[in-house]
Amino acid sequence: MNTPLRILHLEDDPNDAALIQSMLEVGHIGCETTSVSNRADFEHQIRSGCYDLVLSDYSLPTFDGLSAVAIVRAQRPDVPVILVSGTVGEEFAIESLKNGATDYVLKTRLKRLVPAVQRAMREVDERTEHRRLEAQFIEAQKMEVIGQLAAGVAHDFNNILGVIMGYSDMLLLKVPSEHPLRNYVEEIRRASERAAGLTLQLLVFGRKQTVQPVVMDLNVVLRDLENMLERLIDDNITLTLAPGTHSGHIRADPGYIGQVLMNLAVNARDAMPDGGRLTIATSRVRVDEHSSHAYPGSHLGECIMLSVSDTGTGMREEVKARIFEAFFTTKPVGKGTGLGLATCKTIIQQSGGSMSVTSEVGLGTSFQILFPCTEQPLDLAAPPEANETLPRGTETLLVVEDDPALRQLAVEVLQNQGYHVLPAFNGQDGLNMARTHQGPPIQLVVTDLIMPVVGGKVMAEWLKVTYPEIKVLFTSGYTDDTISHHGVLDAGVDFLHKPYTPATLTRKVRQMLDA
Repeated sequence: MNTPLRILHLEDDPNDAALIQSMLEVGHIGCETTSVSNRADFEHQIRSGCYDLVLSDYSLPTFDGLSAVAIVRAQRPDVPVILVSGTVGEEFAIESLKNGATDYVLKTRLKRLVPAVQRAMREVDERTEHRRLEAQFIEAQKMEVIGQLAAGVAHDFNNILGVIMGYSDMLLLKVPSEHPLRNYVEEIRRASERAAGLTLQLLVFGRKQTVQPVVMDLNVVLRDLENMLERLIDDNITLTLAPGTHSGHIRADPGYIGQVLMNLAVNARDAMPDGGRLTIATSRVRVDEHSSHAYPGSHLGECIMLSVSDTGTGMREEVKARIFEAFFTTKPVGKGTGLGLATCKTIIQQSGGSMSVTSEVGLGTSFQILFPCTEQPLDLAAPPEANETLPRGTETLLVVEDDPALRQLAVEVLQNQGYHVLPAFNGQDGLNMARTHQGPPIQLVVTDLIMPVVGGKVMAEWLKVTYPEIKVLFTSGYTDDTISHHGVLDAGVDFLHKPYTPATLTRKVRQMLDA
């Protein structure tokens, strides 16, 4: 027992109390004992105090041990109670155990006291561990349910979001910036982005979506996200980016890193209702055996630290201990799902990193995220400019999609860029379209992966037999574990996750045609 036991001792004889205390000391039971001798004091201590163990005499002038056991069981059911008395025999000891006492020790045999205390505390530890494992099991079941729920709705929901985002983008291209309706369209677009982000949170947290890591410079990703982060926080909050001068390269998924930063920025905003300062910094640190305790779960060696710090309200210790739990939130009903920080930690761990937090009430909160450094060269291409002209073409394309609205959107997007587009509603229809097509050859197929009758993978294999040069771009809104069974997440296979934007689709098509 590393920490002293907090013991409440009910005993009316000071000599007996001193004898029992000395027996505990001889048995190397470290303890802090509070002694009481009557019912009123005992009830007060049980209500207001916090004790690991209760020792009680069996018979007192105005009170008795069985009544003490009943009080403890009613108010502190997990606290063990050992009756220590010399006035009753074996039949009373059995009665005491039946009524909830943990053990019974005769004062004439106090050598049994230390083993009885040790056994009682071992049982407490075992029950605590059992509850912890039970809670972990329930949490695992909960996560499995979340994963199944997310996987079940992801496909249809991503198709719907793809249509909303796609037509919003097309409207934004046509509506002038000064037009009063433009704000409405932008709000629709932002709402669809939030919905897509929530779906992604559920999939990542349910471990139904895997990260797609690349070697990247965290400073570049941070700089690219600056405008978006500024839109997330209030005007009374100052955002400061402090990229390190020698940060180095990490291997992670840039999209998910953006998701982490947005979650942390929103939490920081909510913690600073009256304004404050949000600082996001990167630095290079070396973690060794001496410093690893400060960064639980981190890898030893050279790491890149991403720190997100605010000057907000801070957190109490009991809140800080639970912030990475799923569904734990301090926000009002309807203001938070309790998945944000849990998802962040899952993303970081999937990227090989670690995440920790420091916080003080009234002084603010700081999250420290560590990624192992890599010496591999960068393979993250610079993102296209927002106002960059979308690429055009004149080639013939086949679009195979079983969702009518999404099929129509993809056809319109590609036709607007100059392509000749043939629509099909499933793999069988796509094969028929290819066989009966008269005119310039089909050079690229954009196809949903999982469709009724004939899926995209089977259709593509048949097309490749007749048209070996044809290129295929697979799309899907299903979860990664479902898609992986079809082999389209393998290296060398071109794939777009739904929901995709018109810009993403047209750039990907042009890139494949030019390859």
